Amino acid sequence: MNAALFPDLIVNGETVPHTLVAAETQNHDAPAGKPGIAWRKAANAVAIRTLLLQEARARGLKPERKEVAPDKFETDEEAQIRGLLEMVVDPELPEDDAIYAEWKKDPSRFRAPPLWEVSHILCACDPRDEKAKHDAMHRAEALIPLVGKDAKSFAVIASRESDCGSKSSGGTLGQLGPGDTVPEFEAILRHLDEGEVTPQPILTRHGWHIVRMDAVALGAVLPFAAVKPKIAEAMEKASWARQAQKFVQKLVASAEITGADLRSV
Repeated sequence: MNAALFPDLIVNGETVPHTLVAAETQNHDAPAGKPGIAWRKAANAVAIRTLLLQEARARGLKPERKEVAPDKFETDEEAQIRGLLEMVVDPELPEDDAIYAEWKKDPSRFRAPPLWEVSHILCACDPRDEKAKHDAMHRAEALIPLVGKDAKSFAVIASRESDCGSKSSGGTLGQLGPGDTVPEFEAILRHLDEGEVTPQPILTRHGWHIVRMDAVALGAVLPFAAVKPKIAEAMEKASWARQAQKFVQKLVASAEITGADLRSV
């Protein structure tokens, strides 16, 4: 992306280096061949960050970095922005009646974790090796017409072709719940109905999978008392987000900005 093609981002007289906006573009989607869209999204994000940092410095806030993961700490700028928002945002704590009303809208949203009974065929490869990935994908694609919909035929092919140790049991992985597998494999399970086989191979860090959902047990609907704290937390976070957005809108309204369009913020 040629940054020279795009206008300078200037926030209240402070010129933001093009390199900062360019680095931010990796966090924003855009159609192929239209880098200007990603640039504009990135410029808006950087403009908001710059406004928040300017306000934090104007208030004399010193960065007090917190540990966000083991041995990983915030940057000074992240700490300043967090400190500012902690100062100006005071989310409303939801009343019990409001929490109950939110639950009552659709209690079926709040369930115990599901259980999936799953079989699979693995065509193993290192996804970082393009040739190996390509070859394994074609091998998996050739197997899909052979497995059919029947559990027995799937087990026969799995026991002969799978690269997973589960081949000895016809590819069955037994009962799985959330968190029992890698996230990309779990994502497959959440979209399969009982008896369904993935129509195309699915790639994970282990290779290409053909997956059969042998059985699904949806978790029971949880009583209000069990989910009340979770609903209250979600409502408090939503209140925090609304107030933070209002604060940003206030900063934008009084700012002089060129190179970004924050009218819809």
